[in-house]
Amino acid sequence: MRWPVICIPLILAGCGAPPEVEHDFWSALQSHCGKAFVGQLVSEDEADADFRNAEMVMHVSECGEDRVAIPFHVKPAGSDWDRSRTWLVTRTEQGFRLKHDHRHEDGESDAVTMYGGDSIPPGTRQTQDFPVDSESIALFEREGLAASVTNVWSIEVDPAGTENATFAYQLRRYEAEGAPEDRHFRVEFDLTRPVPPPPPAWGHETAANTETEE
Repeated sequence: MRWPVICIPLILAGCGAPPEVEHDFWSALQSHCGKAFVGQLVSEDEADADFRNAEMVMHVSECGEDRVAIPFHVKPAGSDWDRSRTWLVTRTEQGFRLKHDHRHEDGESDAVTMYGGDSIPPGTRQTQDFPVDSESIALFEREGLAASVTNVWSIEVDPAGTENATFAYQLRRYEAEGAPEDRHFRVEFDLTRPVPPPPPAWGHETAANTETEE
């Protein structure tokens, strides 16, 4: 569904979620800083057949005051690790922004990269939704990916120490909202069982080395 940006009840608050909601969501993300977790595909779209039995690890590799970087490492069956994807979540005056940093193995940016959108109110302490922004729509149209111009991404996260804590990343779009067909991609990670951090995502080696030196 294409989410309308409606925030009349919050206009005096700058069209964003209540400060305590934003604070708690951001704190939940930050509570996993430096840790890595194993996940799996839980949606059932045929388009994601290669992900069905793939190994997956997310790593909350960089945590700053206003930005969290979360590389998403995938190893399809019979293939090497794909370290091309990093989710970037930043704080804005109205909430949060999600961008997808896609790189090649040599560190160069992919032609389709840095797409995403801004969160919409009200959101919750655990979940934020990010409808595709105009910059990303232009990118998708330029690259022949018109099916993606109604994308809505979601991030769900429980604070460290929560019983059965999980992290989820989700993409949805709907035929009723202009997509060629309904689309659902969702991966979930067990936040109760940290694993050793993987190598840096492609193109992020310098940032990782800087963190280590500090």
